[in-house]
Amino acid sequence: MTPYPFLDHPGPIPFAHRGGAATGLENSMAAFARAVELGYRYLETDVHGTADGVLLAFHDRRLGRVTDQRGRIARLPYASVQRARIAGQEPIPLLTDLLEAFPGARINIDVKEVSAIAPLVEVIKRTGCIDRVCVASFSDRRLAAVRDALGPRLCTAVGPIEALGLRTAALFERLHRLAPAGVPCVQLPARLGPLPVVDERLVNLAHGLGMHVHVWTIDNPATMHRLLDLGVDGIMTDRLEVLRDVLVARNAWLP
Repeated sequence: MTPYPFLDHPGPIPFAHRGGAATGLENSMAAFARAVELGYRYLETDVHGTADGVLLAFHDRRLGRVTDQRGRIARLPYASVQRARIAGQEPIPLLTDLLEAFPGARINIDVKEVSAIAPLVEVIKRTGCIDRVCVASFSDRRLAAVRDALGPRLCTAVGPIEALGLRTAALFERLHRLAPAGVPCVQLPARLGPLPVVDERLVNLAHGLGMHVHVWTIDNPATMHRLLDLGVDGIMTDRLEVLRDVLVARNAWLP
């Protein structure tokens, strides 16, 4: 039994990455609702803060790739951002929208910018959702700031430096001291270019340290099976039906 309710799931965790980005409506309420309808209870998203401190569930720092508006979110007031439509159809949701609309869901949150830190901490404190969320980031500083603000009860993934230490320790037994301690989970890509990242040694070392291993973003069923055979604890995917079918075939679909 994990001390973190977020990780308390009877089997490999299926994560709907950006709500299931393969639909073309990534990080939209429509995508998240579809994921929940399919049986997903773990939703992965990203957060940015607007210039006036409103916390969005959105991946890019700029609006242009997936919406019909332009501009950098951190420099725009929410009054401007709220006019944007994902794929010309869906408004950008707030993180509070996800928490309120899907009270049975757990949310994996990637902190994308410094401007998201204070609004994220405020939302988690105000909504009391700390046991429903796991916080990750590609920045050790951003991750440390959120950890410092919310304390050890918060479930977090390793940061980049911690991930490098874990991978190095998995490769060289004499360097096991480099592996991070006291972090609930590690979230990694299966590969970096031609180089494997998640292998049997890394999974075994992480499990020995009491860490879950979650892998992103996996859309190929053969790769899903291979990773599950290694014993990974969660898979993030854009192709929700594919991962569901793989887990069903393994008698491991436990929504």
